Amino acid sequence: MLFFNVATFSFARLGLSPDGAFLFLTASIVGSLINIPLSRRRIYIPQRRIFPFPLLFFYYPPVVQEQVICFNVGGAGLPVLFSLYLLASRRAPILPTLFALLIVTVVTRLMARPQPGVGIVMPAFIPPLVAAAAALILAPHGQTAPVAYVAGSMGTLIGADLLNWGRIQGLGAQMVSIGGAGIFDGIFLVGVIAAFLG
Repeated sequence: MLFFNVATFSFARLGLSPDGAFLFLTASIVGSLINIPLSRRRIYIPQRRIFPFPLLFFYYPPVVQEQVICFNVGGAGLPVLFSLYLLASRRAPILPTLFALLIVTVVTRLMARPQPGVGIVMPAFIPPLVAAAAALILAPHGQTAPVAYVAGSMGTLIGADLLNWGRIQGLGAQMVSIGGAGIFDGIFLVGVIAAFLG
């Protein structure tokens, strides 16, 4: 409950009203459970050999599964919409935000790791710390928090998820969610940490 109150206060400092911050936080948590399917494709997973040495004339056929690519509402949809709002309202100035976003994108691309059967995972503390550091250096006084939020959330989605798109097929996961498990925590913490920079 304490964390929920702190998180609500944090999002309120990003420009939302207290009620709006509460609704956004609640929607983010509920939305993290909602994955919208974008596409489906077949994946071929090599079978593990039973014997240590290959047998002559014996073929191990790969296992065929369907992989569903999804878009997570709480971890991708809402952060993207809120980031666009911060940019459109000029709370987050364009140039500092783009430079900070580039830094977060590069770092999260390097830190994200494919985990077989799960998807792309990354330590949750990486995006908020990198975004906060970049915003403190690049953002004008009074606009640090919005810059950190946009750079942290969008940079994580681009660096950890989208730039690892080519590595997803070999993971064997039946569902891969953009902004979902493994990435959502980092994006959510970006909003909490960013607000304390304002």
